[in-house]
Amino acid sequence: MSNHEQLMARALKLAELGRGQTSPNPLVGAVVVKNGEIVGEGYHQRAGSPHAEINALREAGERARDAVLYVTLEPCCHYGRTPPCTKAIIEAGIQEVIVGVTDPNPQVAGKGIRILKESGIKVQVGVLEEEVRRQNEAFFKYIRTKLPFVSLKAAVSLDGKIATRSGDSKWITGEEARLLVHRLRAESDAVLTGIGTVLADDPLLNVRLSGYKGRQPLRIVVDSSLRIPEESQLVQTAAQIPTAVAVIRGNYSREKRERLEAIGVDVWELPASEGRVDLKSLLNLLGQKEIMNLLVEAGSAINAALLESRLVDKYIIFQAPLLIGGYNAPGAFGGKGFTRIKDCQRLSAVFTDRVGEDMIITAYPEWRSEAGSQKSE
Repeated sequence: MSNHEQLMARALKLAELGRGQTSPNPLVGAVVVKNGEIVGEGYHQRAGSPHAEINALREAGERARDAVLYVTLEPCCHYGRTPPCTKAIIEAGIQEVIVGVTDPNPQVAGKGIRILKESGIKVQVGVLEEEVRRQNEAFFKYIRTKLPFVSLKAAVSLDGKIATRSGDSKWITGEEARLLVHRLRAESDAVLTGIGTVLADDPLLNVRLSGYKGRQPLRIVVDSSLRIPEESQLVQTAAQIPTAVAVIRGNYSREKRERLEAIGVDVWELPASEGRVDLKSLLNLLGQKEIMNLLVEAGSAINAALLESRLVDKYIIFQAPLLIGGYNAPGAFGGKGFTRIKDCQRLSAVFTDRVGEDMIITAYPEWRSEAGSQKSE
């Protein structure tokens, strides 16, 4: 690894410190180097707060003059929630800027780099570019489409079952895997499930990590006819944790809606698709609400609907060393399924790792690569 790559790797590590806090902004890390020594570091901590470059320049102070700035994402050049970073970089006297990747935001998209060059600052782009794109995969999709990045998580046995034939599913995976799921929730803006999961498991879907003091994700239940029990944990905790139920327009009890809303539950009316809540319309609504990272923790029906509609951007599958068996034991994906192997969902960029006693498989649908989004994002 070159010196440039080592310093950009440090900036990437800094950027990770903001994960789960910056949405709908990207994760960004910055490092200021002078005469081979790191004199300033920073990362974007939360939306509306100073950007990574500003924090790094403030720490460097006067030592920033004639120094080199490493930043994972192209510096902004427009006024938004904060002033443009390009102006601060120029005023600090930075000599050279090393950028991981250009910003896909149309308000920036190369303009920040051009401004820096026009002011006499040397700029190099593309150091650890693939790593930066992967780190900000949700932002890259959201800023271009205004749709959330959908990560579908499932816990399955070695034979692909998510429960026994009686519906028992606690616990397929081990404690380490379950802790990782809580971290995934903490990194997400919202967690989505279906009414079937609520009726079967009565989940809380919140972050329960020791010492965790960050925000709780919005909890969303896809529930066509508003069957959610008023005594469920989701409803009973709605006053403390944001909770929404997506229903088919006009297909529910008005009186029950009023009772739920009085408790603190938001009820969203959406159009129907094949007798169910239209998931594309739901994703559009979430995008309007600046939900950038969506984690799906649902049953086989919702999973299948998302799979068949090609709405999943990433699959996160926890696989336990356990065999369940049984024709009537549900798999991770229900629905009709594909009729021909050539039509099935192929996965690429597959990563595997161990989490305690379980395997975690992270994979991306090939359609993202075919459409250019995976390679360009």
